[in-house]
Amino acid sequence: MADTERAEHTPRPAGLSVVSTATDGIRVLTLAGEIDHHAGDQLRQALDFSDAYRPRFVIYLRQVTFLDSTGINILITAHQAVTAAGGWLRLAGPSESVLRTLQIVGIDDVIDCRSTLREAISL
Repeated sequence: MADTERAEHTPRPAGLSVVSTATDGIRVLTLAGEIDHHAGDQLRQALDFSDAYRPRFVIYLRQVTFLDSTGINILITAHQAVTAAGGWLRLAGPSESVLRTLQIVGIDDVIDCRSTLREAISL
């Protein structure tokens, strides 16, 4: 993996931690905790790409313990917006419970989901 260009830490309100880094022009969001209606705005803000041309995101989910319909809707909306802007969004390393949720609702068929962060970045 390439050197990290920058890192921003977002405070942990409502049980979600978001660390944003950039590697080779790809924004990597490392999430930890729960993605639910309490953390929705925090995740939406982290996925803002208004200053990017052809945005590229990897959302690293290894430490996410819970994902509800709010999180699913945010991921779908972000995927659609990033794709419409000529970029891409990938999911990486979901825990078993989060992967199961993604599979039940079919997100893994819509958004590229890789088992490791390295795979998601190096495609």
